[in-house]
Amino acid sequence: MTAIVNGGSAGELQRIPHGKEHRHSLSRLDVSTTMDKMALGVRLDGDFVADPILSGRMQAAYWMERLHTEEISEIDATNYKVITAGQFDQRWDGKENRSLLGVCLIATRTLHIFRIAKHEHNMVATVEARLSACSVCSIRATRDVIRDLLIVKVDGSLALLTHGLYELPLHVTLTTGRDSSNVDVDPNSLRSQTYLSSSKAAVAVNEAVESSVTIMFADRSRCRATIDLTPRDLASRQCLMMLALTLPSDLFFVLHHRYLVNWSRKGLNVSPEVSFSAFASALYETFGIDQDTRPVQLPRTRIDDSWQAMARTASCFRFRDDTVLRKLQLPTPYPISNPVLKASAKASRYLGPILLALHNVAEDMRLMTDRAQELLRLVPVLCRIAILVRPEWADYWKRLCPDAMDAWPSPNGAVVGHVDDRLTVWPADASAILYGRINNPDWNIAPLDTHPIAQSFKISPSFAFGNGEPLILLRQLTNVYRSLADNKVLETRKRAENALQVMVKAHIGLDVIRALPLGVAAPFREACRTCQLSPSGEWSLFAYNLIGRNDLAEVMDAPADPLNNRGYRSIKDFILPPTARKTMRQHIDDTCKAITGEFSAVSGVEMDLGDFTQIRFGQDRRLEEVALKAIERPELSEHDQAKEQQHQVVRLAERTLALPVGRALFTFGSVPTVTREAYAIPKIEYTVRLQPLNALITPESGKIPLECTNWGEFHNGVAAGLRISSESNAVESTWIKFNKPSELTPEHAGFLFALGLTGHLREMLTWHTFGYLTPKHDMTSIGVLLGLSAANAGTSNRHVTKLLAVHTPALLPTPTVDLNVPLITQAAGLMGIGLLYMGTKNRRMAEVCLSQISRKDLYQPDVSNEYREAYTLSAALACGMVMLGKGSSIPADLAFLSRLRILIHGEGHTVMDGKQARPTFDINLTSPAATITLGLIYLRTGRQDVADILTIPDTLLALNSVQPSFLLLRVLAKALIMWDKITPSKEWLTSQIPQSILSAVSARFRGKQEDDAYELAYYNLLAGLCFAVALKYAGTAREEAYLLIIQHYDMFSQMAYTNSPAFDHRIKRAAIRDGLNLISIALNMVMAGTGEINCLRRLRYAYGMYNQPIRYGTHVATHMSLGLLFLGGGRFTLGTSDAAIACMLAAFFPRFVHVSSDNKSYLQALRHLWVLAVEPRCLIPRDVDTKEVVYLPIKIKVKEGKEVGTTQLISPTLIPDLDKLLSIRVDTPRYWPFYLDIANYPRHKETLLRSQTLFVKRRTAFLSYREDPKGSRSLFVRSGSSTGDAATLDFPQPSSTESHSYGELHHFISSFSNDVLFLAFADRFCRDDGETPEEKQLQAYCHASLLDSILQDKSQTIQTHLTLYRYRTMSPDSRYFNLRSQDLRFATDFYSRIYDRRFSGRSENNPRPPLIRESTLSGAQLALDRQLDDIRDTDAFKTLLRHYVRGETLPMPPVDSEEYKYHRALSWYLQRNSVPAAPILVILKSLAHHAHQQCLSAPPPNGTLNATVLDQGIREVLHATGTQMTTVMGSGWSVRSLDEIISAWNPS
Repeated sequence: MTAIVNGGSAGELQRIPHGKEHRHSLSRLDVSTTMDKMALGVRLDGDFVADPILSGRMQAAYWMERLHTEEISEIDATNYKVITAGQFDQRWDGKENRSLLGVCLIATRTLHIFRIAKHEHNMVATVEARLSACSVCSIRATRDVIRDLLIVKVDGSLALLTHGLYELPLHVTLTTGRDSSNVDVDPNSLRSQTYLSSSKAAVAVNEAVESSVTIMFADRSRCRATIDLTPRDLASRQCLMMLALTLPSDLFFVLHHRYLVNWSRKGLNVSPEVSFSAFASALYETFGIDQDTRPVQLPRTRIDDSWQAMARTASCFRFRDDTVLRKLQLPTPYPISNPVLKASAKASRYLGPILLALHNVAEDMRLMTDRAQELLRLVPVLCRIAILVRPEWADYWKRLCPDAMDAWPSPNGAVVGHVDDRLTVWPADASAILYGRINNPDWNIAPLDTHPIAQSFKISPSFAFGNGEPLILLRQLTNVYRSLADNKVLETRKRAENALQVMVKAHIGLDVIRALPLGVAAPFREACRTCQLSPSGEWSLFAYNLIGRNDLAEVMDAPADPLNNRGYRSIKDFILPPTARKTMRQHIDDTCKAITGEFSAVSGVEMDLGDFTQIRFGQDRRLEEVALKAIERPELSEHDQAKEQQHQVVRLAERTLALPVGRALFTFGSVPTVTREAYAIPKIEYTVRLQPLNALITPESGKIPLECTNWGEFHNGVAAGLRISSESNAVESTWIKFNKPSELTPEHAGFLFALGLTGHLREMLTWHTFGYLTPKHDMTSIGVLLGLSAANAGTSNRHVTKLLAVHTPALLPTPTVDLNVPLITQAAGLMGIGLLYMGTKNRRMAEVCLSQISRKDLYQPDVSNEYREAYTLSAALACGMVMLGKGSSIPADLAFLSRLRILIHGEGHTVMDGKQARPTFDINLTSPAATITLGLIYLRTGRQDVADILTIPDTLLALNSVQPSFLLLRVLAKALIMWDKITPSKEWLTSQIPQSILSAVSARFRGKQEDDAYELAYYNLLAGLCFAVALKYAGTAREEAYLLIIQHYDMFSQMAYTNSPAFDHRIKRAAIRDGLNLISIALNMVMAGTGEINCLRRLRYAYGMYNQPIRYGTHVATHMSLGLLFLGGGRFTLGTSDAAIACMLAAFFPRFVHVSSDNKSYLQALRHLWVLAVEPRCLIPRDVDTKEVVYLPIKIKVKEGKEVGTTQLISPTLIPDLDKLLSIRVDTPRYWPFYLDIANYPRHKETLLRSQTLFVKRRTAFLSYREDPKGSRSLFVRSGSSTGDAATLDFPQPSSTESHSYGELHHFISSFSNDVLFLAFADRFCRDDGETPEEKQLQAYCHASLLDSILQDKSQTIQTHLTLYRYRTMSPDSRYFNLRSQDLRFATDFYSRIYDRRFSGRSENNPRPPLIRESTLSGAQLALDRQLDDIRDTDAFKTLLRHYVRGETLPMPPVDSEEYKYHRALSWYLQRNSVPAAPILVILKSLAHHAHQQCLSAPPPNGTLNATVLDQGIREVLHATGTQMTTVMGSGWSVRSLDEIISAWNPS
């Protein structure tokens, strides 16, 4: 017993309960045959139910459902292993989608065929047939996508079951000496069903792959055969598919069978001519159409003449119209067998539907210019059928293809009984239907379609190829034209958008549009042009490329970091090289330097951003100046004493140690990727060159402490690591391990920290992490712990938490355990907790960090806890980060608030047992730390009650009890809490300072004596307030904040460099310098990434100060300010999110130490946490064609609170925070319009987040702003330049005036256009080296068309202009001439009658010029009409026309005769003037003559006596009637032609 089953996944089985209906697919993979061994051997009672194993972890891969059960014999059950099966003929059969399944039982040689289909929701298998066979397999043989069943019959022959169960015998020819064979259709199968056996009998077929199969013979030999009977010719394939939807099954199988036999007789030649010839012969044979049996008159030349023998080849026929061959004496054309006028004695009733079906195929071919060859092969077949059943259709095709028939069809030659009245008198013209659809949207005519043919003729088609659409192009074009003609959509732009979406859905790309005829493609091009000028922001990439807006396609699909060119130059550098090409000597010198390693030195400030920085910072060298300050050693004047020299060297060394901190900011993210080689870290150089002695001075040993240099190298490693972009994908655990030195160094520790800050340390594997932490190298431990925490910031990663706990006793169950971990490493671990749990509000972690602020063993300072202040500050920052902005009024938070209040203000004085209680913590440690914690916890909350805790003392006594630096932190924390009230104004600034302090300072400035406490408090408060403003407006370049802070910067600068020996003055000067350091950083936080020149000038002065009072902390502040000003080379800025504020507060914390090794009050590694606050907000416009960075005016819309404002900027520039940014619009006529609607389209915001590059497309008539800043060199204002002469396009003629030389033209075009098409076209077609008048005329025409295209920025019109020129100069003897002239008529009528109404936008008061001027098309049409006028006025043509309009027979004269020329001209004349067919003209003549006689013989009112008026009326009726019965474009049957035909009717 065999079971037919339906299969699926086990998971699907679990979801479907037993007994419920299943949803099944008819996919071939889902239909299978399964043989159950138990069922094969034993007959089972009842249904067989599959029992999948669902228990435990073992589950079945597929589920099965029984569809049918068939009883088989015992011998078949025993030989179940050799049973073969195959699924075939899966298609729509007119009723349902079904598939056939053949199961061959070899033992009994029985083939069971089952029909499998879906009925409602269930799969059903029924027995279709039982045949005799030895073996079967499924292959692709006769149809593209539908399989046939290859069977081995009992007699050892092969056959195909195709078209259902129709059998197609095959013949096998073994190839000598090879294990292969040729398989074709048995040529005797049409005459007899007997098989002409080969020398071997087949016994089995297997191992089928597509069309290939292995055949096994009785002698155990085997061969591999390919049974591919699918025609390669598109025309044959399309005709077969069309007729499969037209003819019944048995008749179509006979046709297909005959075609395969005829093709096999020709060796299955894949050439289109052979394949289609086999199809035509099969069609004639199947339906009894007489083939041309006239004796062919061969040319009277020797057959062995090679030149004459070429006339017999297909190439001669194909290339006969090539202009290159015009001047040669061609061989005598070989006579072509064309339809004759003789009709058959009997016509099949299927010829009518066949004619209609093939006519539709021919119309589909007409719509693709590259299928003209196929059309010329099909039209003779059409005409042969049309002569029998509808001669007017033969007349239609004779006009378009004059060579289709030897003679014109005559009404007298048609057999009335054969004419199929079911066909219209005049065939449907696809181009006319498309034209009428857009000309008159209310015109409701059915398009050419496939499926209604069989219905109209009441035929049940075979559907042998399924229900696929043979006329796919025609259907797609019809859908697009329907969208363009939609009368319900009144707006031109909306109709164009709808049509564009239809094109995108149908995948109609530029390649398809270029292959369409000129007229048919014109509405497509105009719709794309409309969309090109005003594109939407939500289209697909395919749509943007289709309309020529590759700039929008690039923006929507831009990579993450396209800024770095990675060694490649822009396209324009190749078109117009900016510098001279290198000489051989220069190449040799560069090679020598590379070999000797001269190029291998790494300075640490290399940025491959040349084109960006040149545009970003204009023509000055401010970026280079900052880079020089970061790498060059300064010059010194000569000194007499060596001691003084060493003193200066040490002072410069302090500044050198501070350089990496600023360089990290300056070069951030400048390396997009890394190589597999070791990463180079620049070394710090302390040697100084003294001038003018030119002597090198090296610091003496011991002058610079080792610990100082270690921390300098740590920062140097951080700077080197931060150069690697966070977008780089090459940094992985193995690469990090590869760069590990043999011994851990401070430099590598900083490098690891940097990798963590940029997120790359997430890739480091666990065992690699232990390799860094196990040696207990303090700096490496700090770098790894902080780096891992930063890389996983805000994630609460458990693995990182465990690593931190091992180095932080506070996280352990017993915090007092001694882990032998230095306090500085514990501080880093606490800070790591803050980063790792940032914003998570983890109570456990927050409680731990809060308790460590007042850690008891740090109350008294000693040797073991010298870093107690740094530890306390790290705990405070960590606690604030964990609870960042999460402060509320719940009891847990109130408890936190109470504890923080005590830590800030102290425990008060308590007395126990008559003795004063000892404080449990040092308020000098806890007060500033707790102040920062409070500000971070209640960030942006606006809690005035919390802010009141941080009171600013206003009395002298209170001021003397608080350190002045504490006031800075209090006013800063207070501002963080009351964030929304921060405003960049003097009023807000003064409102935050107690009035008593303001009054005292004001009096002091007037010369009165006041206590220094007021002045110290004032300077610290001002610095803190400026820093608060900077935090709120970081990275915004807000003018008000900039002016406010720079004013205070100047004020502090004037006081910071005053000298006085008094001690109190020195105290104030130190406070002022600390405030200046903070204000300097605050100023450049606001202007981060802008490179603002006034800030640079002030920093340049500060950088030059390296005397005794200026210590390491000041240098750090100066270098960080420089780095902030040029953050990432001007590509990055700072954000203002909660996390960014916390990280900036930690990085720029006002603790500026005197030496680089001082970590007692502040952990120096935290200086680099600014990385977590960096945002890439530099909008970089880049030309999409040249890929170079350009200047671009943009208009941005920003929402600030409830207010919306618009700002105009020149990019590259920094843009506001994306949360505030609403839209970006290109605001210049030099570039194509562009609009990023960030507020309404999430896709636009994602695009801007992924890449800040804005690709723009320059209009060809303009130069870039860098080349033409004022716009005085655009193409519109150039005087004396040839901008294109419209008359040359309308009426081409050799240029008589002196035009630009070729060199000037090439430079002119390369300046105004980046399109390589323009350059190539100018190089090939616009040279001034023409010799003949025709060459000069072509060059002048191409010159004018090129400049016209550049002026209007429409490169797509160059092909159109060349096509028009080809139409002008095409010979009327060309086989394609009438097709092309009909195309020209379509285009001319479209632009003259439709464009202005339906496509120009004039109805919406937004008109635009067409891509092709109507005068240019009319000029080309006029040029052809003048050629026709020269012929139509001749007597010979009039005689020929007279015979035609009277319905007389017109035999075709010899090809080389003069009469042949007029016969071809008659086709041109009838097609150009839309003259009705001869049979219609004969009827119209008879009706007109009868009406004329009847009206003149009857008295008024039934008749008339005015013959002139009567003739005019009859003439108008004839014109209207004839127009309705012929192909109509714009004007229909021309009036002039009507008069000529009426004259031809009259006797001469």
